[in-house]
Amino acid sequence: MARNVSTRRKIVVTVVAWTIGILIFFPILWTFLTSFKTEAEAIASPPSLFFFDWTTENYHEVQSRSNYFLHFMNSVVVSFGSTLIGLIIAIPSAWAMAFSPTKRTKDVLMWMLSTKMMPSVGVLVPMYLLFRNTGLLDTRTGLVIVLTLINLPIIIWMLYTYFKEIPGEILEAARMDGASLSNEIIYVLTPMAIPGIASTLLLNIILAWNEAFWTLNLSAAKAAPLTAFIASYSSPEGLFYAKLSAASTMAIAPILILGWFSQKQLVRGLTFGAVK
Repeated sequence: MARNVSTRRKIVVTVVAWTIGILIFFPILWTFLTSFKTEAEAIASPPSLFFFDWTTENYHEVQSRSNYFLHFMNSVVVSFGSTLIGLIIAIPSAWAMAFSPTKRTKDVLMWMLSTKMMPSVGVLVPMYLLFRNTGLLDTRTGLVIVLTLINLPIIIWMLYTYFKEIPGEILEAARMDGASLSNEIIYVLTPMAIPGIASTLLLNIILAWNEAFWTLNLSAAKAAPLTAFIASYSSPEGLFYAKLSAASTMAIAPILILGWFSQKQLVRGLTFGAVK
């Protein structure tokens, strides 16, 4: 039987939720507004929120100074490429751990999760030397490989959680009907886990898009994604806040739009199996 929620409780929860949402969104709003200010207005004290002389000069200067389209395409190739390769590897792995577990399965899962706790800077030097010696430095291929390896534990863990919610009897029925292992994964398991796979896909695209440490250290000009595009506006001469805000807005706009239009699928996938 459903609980009766009082009107007062609904109002309180709504106000708290909106307050938290505004606090989280405010830095993005501030960056967006600052991108339309002059440098003098960007550092003015006290700052003005809406009442200032709006200008698009920063966007024109950013576009004339940098090849935004090149950085954008690098981000698209690196984020989507690493995520798709990760899914190709993770789906069979998660299937094996969910439906054919061994006594070491939990240990392997915990080991994979523990790799995310290691500081990235701890392996920077060997990774840099490895990339330099193999010719992968400042290449899209190199960034796709490293981001695939970084996000693979998360992809496997998420898919493992979703696959555990799928009844094993369905897969057994498919085997009895003569389905091979590959057909079982492709035609039975994958369609049933579409919400979980979609949310995993979207979440890891966002993680790869926002990755800054490895992209800044393993790329220079040819393969530099939008994270490097933003960092290029921080110079020894100082921070140009208006131009930096314009570059940041141009870098985060595509992923914000993707997240906005796919929020239903993302929430559905993240809550898959949570409600019995």
